[in-house]
Amino acid sequence: MTEKNKYRIINIRRYIGNENPELGEDELLQILSEFSCPLNPDVERFLKYSSIEFTKKNQSVTYLVFSVADGKLLGYFTLALKPLTVRGETVSNTVKRKLLRVSELDKKSDTYTMSAYLIAQLGKNYSENDGKMITGAELLGLAWNKIKATQYMFGGMVTFLEAENEEKLLSFYRDNRFSQFDTRQTASDTDEAHELVQLLRLL
Repeated sequence: MTEKNKYRIINIRRYIGNENPELGEDELLQILSEFSCPLNPDVERFLKYSSIEFTKKNQSVTYLVFSVADGKLLGYFTLALKPLTVRGETVSNTVKRKLLRVSELDKKSDTYTMSAYLIAQLGKNYSENDGKMITGAELLGLAWNKIKATQYMFGGMVTFLEAENEEKLLSFYRDNRFSQFDTRQTASDTDEAHELVQLLRLL
C-alpha cells in the first residue's frame, strides 16, 4: 500500500474554521486528548495546549496524520515559515552558492539570512499500538512532502529543524538527509536554557 493510500493528513484549520460544519474545535480537542508521546512530553504538550492557538495566530500550522484503514490518529507535524540566518563557516561552498539564490548575504559577518520552512514539531502517537503504526521516517516524509508542495507553489529552498543534542535523534535526521549547521540556546522564562542542534535540508 502506498503512503498516499495509508495515511490521511488533515490541517487542523478544518476544525477551527468554517470549512466543514460537521467538524469543530470540541471534536478536535477530543482527538488531541487521545495523543500520547511519553518519549517527548514537550511534543505532547505542544499538540494539546498550543497547536490550536498557534494555528489561529498564523504562527504555525499543525497537521494530523490518521490511518486510512481505521481512522486512528497516528501522529502529527507542525510547519511554519521562519527567518533563518546561516553562518557561512558552518556550510560547504556548494550550499553557500545555493543559499545565495534565496538569501541576503552580509559579507562582513559572512551570514546568509532568508525565509525558511521550519518543521517545528514531529511526533508519533504512542497510545495507538505503541507508536508502531507509522515510522518516524514516514512521518518526517509526510511533512517533507507537504513542504515540497508548498515550495512548488511559492518557491523557497531551505527547510530546517531543531533537535535535542542526542546522538540517536541526530542520526535519525542525518539518515533523512538533514545536515547540522549550528546550535542555538533556548530562551525561556519557565524552563532552564539548554542547547538545540539546528539541521537543514535543501529542497
